[in-house]
Amino acid sequence: MALPIVACLDLEGVLVPEIWINVATKTGIEDLKRTTRDEPDYDVLMRYRLEILDRHKLTLGDIQDVIATLTPLDGAAAFLDWLRTEAQVIILSDTFAEFAKPLMAQLGYPCLFCHSLEIDDAGRISNYRLRIADGKRKAVQALKQLNFSVAAAGDSYNDTSMLIEAHTGILFRPPDNVIQDFPQFPVTRTYDELQAAFREHFARA
Repeated sequence: MALPIVACLDLEGVLVPEIWINVATKTGIEDLKRTTRDEPDYDVLMRYRLEILDRHKLTLGDIQDVIATLTPLDGAAAFLDWLRTEAQVIILSDTFAEFAKPLMAQLGYPCLFCHSLEIDDAGRISNYRLRIADGKRKAVQALKQLNFSVAAAGDSYNDTSMLIEAHTGILFRPPDNVIQDFPQFPVTRTYDELQAAFREHFARA
């Protein structure tokens, strides 16, 4: 008997633009363009970001103002609508609940597992709280233990443990360094290609 299917997707770079890159562009702070596509260690990356935010006295509100101007990537909403007709869908992201809500509204509020921020009395981000370490991989692992067939797609270093754990792992518009370091995953660059990769998994499940 075929197993029920869950599709797990990264958020930024797969369905919506990279938030930190847009904050960097809006504020002119080039150092904030560094993302999980460049830095494999998420804690190192976040400590780096928090230091920059503190130095420039940026608040949560400043970042939320940028997020309010963003829309999903072209074709993302239609792809997600299709995927939901074929499988249960969970967004596994290293973003934060305080960032994600406006973007989730534009995507029809899919199920999202992410992290949270600590905000001080001045509205500045003082720290971040992981819901659980290596949460993407552990979510896929738990779904497999619940007897689901799991296909996952992401674009960055912080997605690769999820892709390795899933029955099928797919890269979507990854940078060359991620492709080079993880050649075992098929690379897709359009939503049609991503849909075809998921269809292959559905046919095997």
